[in-house]
Amino acid sequence: MILQPHHFWQEIVPAGTSGTSIETVFTDSYPAQFRDGRQLLLPIRVLPGDGTKAVASLIINQASFAVEDALAEALTHEILPFAADVVIGVPTLGLPLAANVARRLGHGRMVALGTSRKFWYQDELSEPMSSITSPAHAKSIFIDPRMLPLLEGKRVALIDDVISSGSSLAAVLRLLDKAGVEPVVIGAAMLQSTRWHEPLSPWRERIVAAIRSPMLERTAEGGWRPLA
Repeated sequence: MILQPHHFWQEIVPAGTSGTSIETVFTDSYPAQFRDGRQLLLPIRVLPGDGTKAVASLIINQASFAVEDALAEALTHEILPFAADVVIGVPTLGLPLAANVARRLGHGRMVALGTSRKFWYQDELSEPMSSITSPAHAKSIFIDPRMLPLLEGKRVALIDDVISSGSSLAAVLRLLDKAGVEPVVIGAAMLQSTRWHEPLSPWRERIVAAIRSPMLERTAEGGWRPLA
């Protein structure tokens, strides 16, 4: 199925619409699957380097509301067993997802981390971080000290949009550790490849997602096949 760039992330298709086996060769899109088999076609993005590796991309603030709701519903189902009292959202793209999930959990609010420093923020409650999608733009992540009473002694769910290399999430976890917060669960719309396994190894049993996608390698014919 060939989609124009602006058509991605707009519709969830029925189970079995596209093949997903390790032998399947993909061209421009990869069908990430929900637990019930429904599929979300994601554009394939070639990673920097020699051009032989790629990932399936999800940009949740470009998704239709129906797709965002489906991802939030699936993620809420994964998070429910952890009985979280409060949701923390990771900026930027994790914030709408976190708000959606918090509402579905019956919460009246969420706690948003920030990358824009307010004058009342404290340096000791910040941590440098970078994103795999914007590696040249290092920034800092902050927690508003006024939000700390909402987190003290609570079961916290930490929510981001995509977990890929794990580097940015590791920075968020270091920040929360400074604030004395240890999440009982970490949720994402998508787990992208398995590169995050090593940097987030202490947390792997607490990481859940709505969908998953593999690392892809270029075939001799120019298509893309999931790495085993």
